[in-house]
Amino acid sequence: MKVKRHLYIYIGLLVVVVGIMAWLRPKSEYHPRSFEEIEADGVLRIVTDYTPLSYYLQGDSLTGFDYELARMVGQRSGLAIEITPEVNLSKSIEGLERGQYDIIARQLPVTSEIKEELAFTVPIQLNRQVLVQRKDNPSHKKLIRNQLDLARETLYIVSDAPTRLRINNLAREIGDTIYIQEEETYGAEQLIMMVATGEIEFAVCDKAIAQQMSKDYPQLDCNTDISFTQFQSWALRKNDSILLDSLNKWITDIQQEDRYKKLYDSYF
Repeated sequence: MKVKRHLYIYIGLLVVVVGIMAWLRPKSEYHPRSFEEIEADGVLRIVTDYTPLSYYLQGDSLTGFDYELARMVGQRSGLAIEITPEVNLSKSIEGLERGQYDIIARQLPVTSEIKEELAFTVPIQLNRQVLVQRKDNPSHKKLIRNQLDLARETLYIVSDAPTRLRINNLAREIGDTIYIQEEETYGAEQLIMMVATGEIEFAVCDKAIAQQMSKDYPQLDCNTDISFTQFQSWALRKNDSILLDSLNKWITDIQQEDRYKKLYDSYF
């Protein structure tokens, strides 16, 4: 009986300790914010990709189309802009859903599948997915130009990129297997560099990013299309209708300005 009583005491103490630990555990400081809460806070939280196209540290200066457009949004809205770079799209979406971010400011193709999960702004640009390959690939006598020649090849893409769906559809269209290698730690920039150095043979990414990178790596070719031209936009949570309407108004107004046209032309 004494042993059993001691056992009950230990179990009771264990429950109390576990309860205290759970109570003391730091609570998440984030929650999905309404537009009124964003205005009251005065800060718009934005997550973007880390690429020369979106957000990039060059020397001691930050550059990137999405970075510059976000700054213009801040100026027009009167809100301070807090920008976080994140290569992984899934982590960006997770952060958006739990309220760590208000907007995903990276060029996402607007497809019917992803529209079920996210709300999209007005179109920001037209883009397409392209094959990145070396002009002097020793494994191939000539550049791949016909998508049928992708059969049995391995294409590297950024993990969780919408590109995966397009390649799977392409494999069905050509009636053969296309192997996909998703890289969780590398962004499009690193994959393109790996093609340039011969570490991998093929990568698939946005044409705009590939063209930017090919300026520094003339041995690359990015003229073989993998997808059709698609609208690309920024993304928000599905229920953020007020923020979406406001952001659409800010972007539409900015797109009429000369400084935006200069910015767009410098990247695209």
